[in-house]
Amino acid sequence: MHRAELASFLRARRASLRPADVGLPVGVGHRRTPGLRREEVAELAGLSITWYTWLEQGRQIAASAQVVDALARALRLDADQHRHLRVLAGLPVPPARTSPAAVEARVQRLVDATAPNPSVMFDRHFDFIAWNAPYVRIRHDPAAMPADRRNLLWMMFTDGENRARMPFWEAAARAVLSQFRAAVGQRPNDPRFLELVLALTERSPEFGQWWSGYPIRDFRPATISVDDPAAGRIAMDVYQLRPVEYPDFLLVIQVPATPEDLRRAVLVTDT
Repeated sequence: MHRAELASFLRARRASLRPADVGLPVGVGHRRTPGLRREEVAELAGLSITWYTWLEQGRQIAASAQVVDALARALRLDADQHRHLRVLAGLPVPPARTSPAAVEARVQRLVDATAPNPSVMFDRHFDFIAWNAPYVRIRHDPAAMPADRRNLLWMMFTDGENRARMPFWEAAARAVLSQFRAAVGQRPNDPRFLELVLALTERSPEFGQWWSGYPIRDFRPATISVDDPAAGRIAMDVYQLRPVEYPDFLLVIQVPATPEDLRRAVLVTDT
């Protein structure tokens, strides 16, 4: 199915272009159909006409990243079309190019909009990148941590105050560690992961012991509890979502489990 879609996509894009769009002379030779000829696309991409024709015919041939990217340039694909072409060719998708400042502002607005629920956004290393006021007042203030330790695992395993306020800390910590272990396994040579694992192993006996057991468990619907000195115990259902435009980001929303829990949470955030 991907080969057929790849062939259709290439044909459609070739038909949508005119010689002038790609810097070719206009009006040279008779054209029976609109758009570029196959041989013109092949030449622009640096491919043989036979090989490009096979691609448009949907034949079972492998296209390397270099070939696909050359075709993207030849066919004047924009960023969305380029990513789609890579998907159809079975290749990794290049990340969307958005300025960090724009991403930061957009993500912060999203997290703020989830109030009064405590919410936070993590990157693929489980580093905090955005959080809202209810999260600070009910759970923890990431801004109080050193920049290189502004990380969920670091908070869970080294922050004594957070641990003391979670009556079921071990279950929550094991669940977070299992997700983190799976993420590290997907990028075993990532320097940020390597640095965090080494530092956490040295700092936390529980982390080191549990890490060596290689726990793996995907996220499950869960309810956590936090003891607030003024409001009492607050139970919150945990939800995890990934924004489509930022697939490496993880939004975690903690929703008070009952009306009474919501009342207590609002009491904390209003004080």
